[in-house]
Amino acid sequence: MRIEDIRQRLRALGAKTCHEERVLRRWAQAQPQEGGRRRAEDFLPLELRDAWPALAAELAALARVHSVHSGEDGSARLLIELGDGQRVESVLLPRDGLCVSTQVGCAVGCVFCMTGRSGLLRQLGSAEIVAQVVLARALRPVKKVVFMGMGEPAHNLDNVLEAIELLGTLGGIGHKNLVFSTVGDPRVFERLPQGVVKPALALSLHTTRPELRVQLLPRAPRIDPVELIEQGERYARATGYPIQVQWTLIEGVNDSEAELDALVALLRGKYAILNMIPFNTVEADDLDFKRPSWERAAELARSLHRRGVLTKLRQSAGQDVDAGCGQLRARDGAREGARPEGQPVVFQHR
Repeated sequence: MRIEDIRQRLRALGAKTCHEERVLRRWAQAQPQEGGRRRAEDFLPLELRDAWPALAAELAALARVHSVHSGEDGSARLLIELGDGQRVESVLLPRDGLCVSTQVGCAVGCVFCMTGRSGLLRQLGSAEIVAQVVLARALRPVKKVVFMGMGEPAHNLDNVLEAIELLGTLGGIGHKNLVFSTVGDPRVFERLPQGVVKPALALSLHTTRPELRVQLLPRAPRIDPVELIEQGERYARATGYPIQVQWTLIEGVNDSEAELDALVALLRGKYAILNMIPFNTVEADDLDFKRPSWERAAELARSLHRRGVLTKLRQSAGQDVDAGCGQLRARDGAREGARPEGQPVVFQHR
């Protein structure tokens, strides 16, 4: 379901713009539709009031929390079951943040990511994306949403941008606190500047070497890292908040002195922040990547910082509860095509 579908349903039931926005605002902010101070727009048309219980049940059926896995760092990984039985992951982050998924699976195929190993099963509708925020807000405050969960947001661009627009307006989340992550799809640099809500931008880089990037992100766009950073910085300067460059640090792969030198040449002086995240260990027989020690990662981050690259070493939230995207879903026994008895898998053209 898309947010536009909800809007059309509301209009068909006699809702005017004020009624439509009231319903969507309270839904996106996980507030009850009834209660509070009564204003003119609180008096919904009779047809809508009569139909509301059925519509509310449909919204609740978009997604439900299948299980909660709390981490020692204050994070909580949520395994979310969608209406067709497919499951995705959301992560409640410390300091009122939330990481949401935009697809069931992912087509990019990053070799260090469990989600990428499952391939793309289907897109999430914009309402399913917002539903993850609604579920999270029922548990704790959410003031920041990052689109860094399962899936490549650029491959589901219309739905993701529709969700961002709702969250950044009626959902009450500041634009710079909505973070759109991409491996570098060129459509992002065309579409994001056109939106009513212009989110912050995160670029999944992981290496400065084009040939290594092809190996690590086999189905990402073939864009040179220099060009990728240049396009990202143009958007960052236009919006007023820096690009976030994502770097999964893998021992013996992208932690060499040569990589550090190239990173300095690439990012020094740029309107950018480097988020260095040590690799999450994955239980897979054919995956030989290793997580570097925290001391080694801290040493690299300090070195980059001293050389003019603003670097933040980030400890992945929920290390003790399978924090890497796709790990919890895999551990829970979800499999490609898994669904309740008799329930079809829905594929949508992106």
